[in-house]
This record gives sequence, C-alpha cells and structure tokens, in this order.
Amino acid sequence: MALAQKFIVADDHPLFRAALTQALRQVASQAEIVEADTMEATVEAVTRHPDVDLILLDLHMPGAHGFSGLIQLRGQMPDIPVAVISGSEEVSVVRRSIDYGASGFVPKSASLDVIAQAIREILEGEVWLPPEMASSLGDSSEDETRFAEAIASLTPQQFRVLNMLTEGMLNKQIAYDLNVSEATIKAHVTAILRKLGVHSRTQAVIAAQKLEVEPPRVESRHN
Repeated sequence: MALAQKFIVADDHPLFRAALTQALRQVASQAEIVEADTMEATVEAVTRHPDVDLILLDLHMPGAHGFSGLIQLRGQMPDIPVAVISGSEEVSVVRRSIDYGASGFVPKSASLDVIAQAIREILEGEVWLPPEMASSLGDSSEDETRFAEAIASLTPQQFRVLNMLTEGMLNKQIAYDLNVSEATIKAHVTAILRKLGVHSRTQAVIAAQKLEVEPPRVESRHN
C-alpha cells in the first residue's frame, strides 16, 4: 500500500496536535502534516489542500458544535476520509460519529501506538473503532442518517449562519459579522429551514442542538 503523504490535524490543544503528529510519523515519516485549531481553519486547510489523504478531527473545537464539523466536512469533501479523535468516549458518541460519516473513532485516551494502528487501518479503507466498542454499537438510526444528509446539504455560508443562530444571534448581528446584507441572511435562513424540514428559527436551533456533544470533564493528554 502507498502510504498517505498529507494529513490535516484539527484539534485546539497544541499538546495533542503534537501527539497526533507523532503518531502520524509512525505511519508515514515523510508526510506533510497541516495543523488547524478551529473549524474555520480546518475548512480553509482542506480548501488549500484538496489532495489531503486523511483528516483527524476533534469534536470539541472553536467554531464547531459537536458533530457539526464532521458533517460539514463530509458534506463538502465527501471523498476525504475523516477520523474523529475525541475525549468523549461514550458509546452513543462513537455510534453517531459513524452514522455521520466518520471513517473511524479514536479515543484520546488511546496510546500513540494504537492511534497509529487506527490510522493505518483507516488508510486501508477500514472503519476503525475501539475493539471493546465495536460489538456494542447497534444499528444506525434512519432518522440520524436523514438528519445528517440534511445538514450536509447546507452550503458553507448556510452552515455558518446556522451555527450563529444556535448562539442566539439576530439576523442583523449575523449580517454584520459576515459582512453581507440582512436580506442575504434572511434568504439563508429560509433555505436552512427548507433543507432541515422545519418552519421556524426556533425549530432549526432545536434541530441543530441534536449535534451537540457533552465535552469530556477531563480530556486525556499525551505528554
């Protein structure tokens, strides 16, 4: 197998980005590794490097609401595999990661050797899960799958608007932050409601909150 030569490491903790880089070097010592510490920076990195072989994505980063970052990447770059690397290790989080298109779920508590092995298997086309969880996930939910498809159909700008709606921002505030007209934001909101199959901003926010993941109380760190 020709080993991948370009990776994106998306995590807002510098120490853990360094740990992931170390694990990646075990897999492909000469690989180009691009780091990102926010969801916006991750999307920009993928735009600059469309030939990237794998994205390692933390669920808890500035600009991402739980699974929103994963779904955004899978919707906009469906040919690039994304592995979720998270300190939230509940079975429900692992199951939903796979439902939303992740090519694997690697706990942050895993050793560097295990992370490296997971990356190798994902690069070979496998869906990697922690062995102790692989047999206990259950079947995918059709509702979850449909919802993921609806979220993935949003354009990048609509996705940003939806995230701002979940933060309680008004149309005029969103328009100011994005440097567009309020009429443009209204059009985005209308499109978001249609794509999500809801009839109000409140319903859209409630739907988006399904993407949230409770952050781990203490995230594992590699020194």
